[in-house]
Amino acid sequence: MYEVSKCSPQEALRDLDRAFRNFYRGLKEGKNVGFPSPKRKGVYDSCRLTGSIKVLERAIQLPRLGVIRTKERTKVKGRILSATISRQADRWFVSLTVEVEIDPPKPVEGKPIGIDLGLSSFITTSENEKVAPPKPLNKALKKLKRLSKQHSKKQKGSKNRKKSALKIGRQHRKIRNQRLDFLHKLSTKLAKTKSVIVVENLDVQELLKKKQLSRYIADVGWSGFIRMLEYKAKWYGSTVVKAPKRFASSKLCSCCHFKKNDLHLYEREWICPYCHTTHDRDVNAAVNLLQYYTESSSGIYACGDSSGGVGQKPTSYGSLNQELTSGIFVHKL
Repeated sequence: MYEVSKCSPQEALRDLDRAFRNFYRGLKEGKNVGFPSPKRKGVYDSCRLTGSIKVLERAIQLPRLGVIRTKERTKVKGRILSATISRQADRWFVSLTVEVEIDPPKPVEGKPIGIDLGLSSFITTSENEKVAPPKPLNKALKKLKRLSKQHSKKQKGSKNRKKSALKIGRQHRKIRNQRLDFLHKLSTKLAKTKSVIVVENLDVQELLKKKQLSRYIADVGWSGFIRMLEYKAKWYGSTVVKAPKRFASSKLCSCCHFKKNDLHLYEREWICPYCHTTHDRDVNAAVNLLQYYTESSSGIYACGDSSGGVGQKPTSYGSLNQELTSGIFVHKL
């Protein structure tokens, strides 16, 4: 006990208390929340330290551990609250929580944009721009299979098995870094240049239950991308708008608002039977998301509901103002 800082077990108990609070709160709200599970040694190794923490030129001073040399030069402004030490394969990282006062950002003057998320194109914008996903897991899958096969043949408890496990961990770390690099660069570019970003509110957990698409959906990282957009919008002065889950962005004609209820997933292009306009599925969905924002900001909610037949041109967009508050999130600092 004297070899480590007292902060480490204290913070672990605080995390355990927070986990049980979230668990029982989720049960009361009817959410499917898993029971808190203990951490295994060697899996997601991490600890959090508080107290006297100092950042030096190329080192950091931590409680009980002393001065530890770091690879990168770090300049920290503000008051350091805590330091989280974590391990990824054979590398150790330290993450600092810092309290600092920042000025409210100036609103971005760029144009609003609608974004449709997909697999073949990671995002398709309302400006008819498509960005292809890097798919790091799919590209490295062959190598991962080979490393896993070699690992299974090693004797349990041997040094060769530990070396083999380290190779697999390094490969997974490389895949994770490639994905995060792509998501960070794209989300930062959008948050800095677009005043309003309209995205669809996807239920990713439900989509992951589809066996044929689960690996591809997990590889692109939709949830992480939306989460990055939300907090970076606060930093740079833009706004993220989430369309409701029942908003059929792909099935609505962006020209006449006809709703085609029998549109299948494999149909990437379709012709509107009402106005005879040819639509690219992803571009049409992005344009509909942008129209949802423009119509709802003027007091009209674009629901696109229709009744009767396979598809029918809606007579109006609807008029529920309370829908707007659930779809648009205005971030104030």
